Amino acid sequence: MTQTIAPRVRTLVLLLLAAACALLAGAGPASAHAALTGSDPRQGAVVDKAPAQVSLTFSESVSMDDDSLRVLDPKGRRVDDGRPSGTGGTTYSVKLHAGLPDGTYTVTYQVVSADSHPVAGAYTFSVGAPSETSVSVSAQAAGGGFVGGLYGVGRYVSYAAFVVLVGGAAFVLACWPRGSGVRAVQRLVVSGWLALTAATLLLLLLRGSYTGSGKLADVFDLSLLGEVLQTKSGAALVSRLLLLAAAALFIAVLFGAYDKREDEERRDLTFGLAVGGSVVAAGLAATWAMSEHASVGLQAGLAMPVDVVHLIAVATWLGGLTALLVALYRGPAQTPVPTVAVRRFSRIAFGSVVALVATGTYQSWRQLGSWTAFTDTRYGQLLLVKIGLVAVLVGIAYFSRRWTAQLAETVPAVAGQRQKERVAASGGRRDDEANAAGKTTAAGKAGAAGTAIAAGKAGAAGKATAAGEAKAAGKTKAAGKASGTGKGSDGSQRAAQLARQRAAVDAARQKRQRDADPHRFGLRRSVLAEAGVAVVLLAVTTVLTQTEPGRTEEDAKAAGATSATSAAPATGAVTLDMPFDTGGQNGKGVVRVELDPARVGANDLHLYVERPDGTAFDIPEVKVALTQKAKDIGPLPVAPDHITTGHWSADGVQIPMAGDWEVAVTVRTSDIDQVTLTKNAQIG
Repeated sequence: MTQTIAPRVRTLVLLLLAAACALLAGAGPASAHAALTGSDPRQGAVVDKAPAQVSLTFSESVSMDDDSLRVLDPKGRRVDDGRPSGTGGTTYSVKLHAGLPDGTYTVTYQVVSADSHPVAGAYTFSVGAPSETSVSVSAQAAGGGFVGGLYGVGRYVSYAAFVVLVGGAAFVLACWPRGSGVRAVQRLVVSGWLALTAATLLLLLLRGSYTGSGKLADVFDLSLLGEVLQTKSGAALVSRLLLLAAAALFIAVLFGAYDKREDEERRDLTFGLAVGGSVVAAGLAATWAMSEHASVGLQAGLAMPVDVVHLIAVATWLGGLTALLVALYRGPAQTPVPTVAVRRFSRIAFGSVVALVATGTYQSWRQLGSWTAFTDTRYGQLLLVKIGLVAVLVGIAYFSRRWTAQLAETVPAVAGQRQKERVAASGGRRDDEANAAGKTTAAGKAGAAGTAIAAGKAGAAGKATAAGEAKAAGKTKAAGKASGTGKGSDGSQRAAQLARQRAAVDAARQKRQRDADPHRFGLRRSVLAEAGVAVVLLAVTTVLTQTEPGRTEEDAKAAGATSATSAAPATGAVTLDMPFDTGGQNGKGVVRVELDPARVGANDLHLYVERPDGTAFDIPEVKVALTQKAKDIGPLPVAPDHITTGHWSADGVQIPMAGDWEVAVTVRTSDIDQVTLTKNAQIG
């Protein structure tokens, strides 16, 4: 039966690994976790004279160096002084050279967000009038390329290794203390420690190039490594290495002194190992919580400990599941996993799932911010996939609990049957020995009489041959002494070989008996299925940590929509939508103002009034005024003419100069109900 299972196991594992790799490969470069929410000049703006500086505002604090913010002229030459200055960690500006000519300028930025992820982007603005430019805006990227791919692999390996290390050790301590002597379990936990250590070193070396140039040659740049060590992410990786040194001592005790202790002494040592292991595990989890999503944004002081609990719950569940799978498939037949260990793990896994649901709900609210973000953002979509995988895992775990219960019921019956078989076999051997002894006694009595008669007849012959027999006996004894050493050596080798053969036969028989149990076989299959889904779940989780949170993505979309509205003059028109509510009857609706071509000089203004359902309707009065506060111009009144239901228009609206203009619309829906709405528009 084991030979039938093995190919299926290998095939399933390969398929799961392929699915995990596909998810990782589809992740692409790390998405921005700090969104650009504002800029001056704005994206696509056309200003009448060159600004003295360019300012960028992000949704969270970022770190910059001298090359992070650049402004390029139409020929791709830098026109900034290369020394960005920041205010509050979210707004940075760089001064520009004086006397810049007209044309289109490109602003590029590459920074590192507070949650350790690189952020890159670019946009354009124009002085005087737009022009052709040789700078490619779409080429800006961060965290991609070969170095970015290696960094993504390192992140996945570190998460998986943390799960195996912490979950495997917890499974041994809490569920199966005798498993500390099982070689397969030892190799699993030690492999987790080695993989996490190697992945942490890799991430530390790649960090500088990953957030900077992206060149493989910069991986071993010691000056760049020194800069990384001064950042929050570098400090977290170094702290992880120090904690792994403590974890190595914990593993040495767990699989060394702990395994050799008697049951009473082992119980005394368990408490100390549990406390020390919990501290190390919490510290390792904190190296992620203090440098990634949980460390920035809303309620960071609460989010970080919640994230630690979340990571430990994941490791306890999935890592313990991996250890159980290894013990079921690779453990020796002489020491199978007892039912009580499986039942203990089932209870611990249930508690871990409860902790995951509680902490995951809080994290989802914190990172998404709205229900629509589940479907409208990539983070929300990945989170839905993760929730679905967790639900599948819980469903498979339900069947595992059923197999465990049935296995527990069959164990006493099997043990009793085996005891009866041993007793019956022992009784049969005693009867056979008694019969053999009786036969030997009867044969002895008959032989004695015959021997006496034969002795009388052979007396004379015996005397005659006594001397010859004595000589023969002497020769035989000498030969025996000469060959005694060789026969003894061959006998001991033969005995050792027979002992090994008997041990192999006993082990094979015990393994066949173990695998023949249908309940244990069902448990092994369900645990294997759980582990397979867990591999994909870890891959999705890794991609999720590299994806822009839904709340930030929605902020970026809102900022992009504002920038697009302001940038509309480049296309020759501006459209402004302004919802209103005067509080009276028919007091709710939307005013849409269109300015065409939205440039200095004469413009056509169209104004539309619609109800919330989109139908046009008339109101008693509507007025428009234009103001440029920066130059203290206005308000310039505009009196549009009523054209048709819900439509007013004004031709030849004069706008004297380019810049950021405030458009104010006064809406009156009754004699006493009115409201004034304002919105800015960039006039070229």
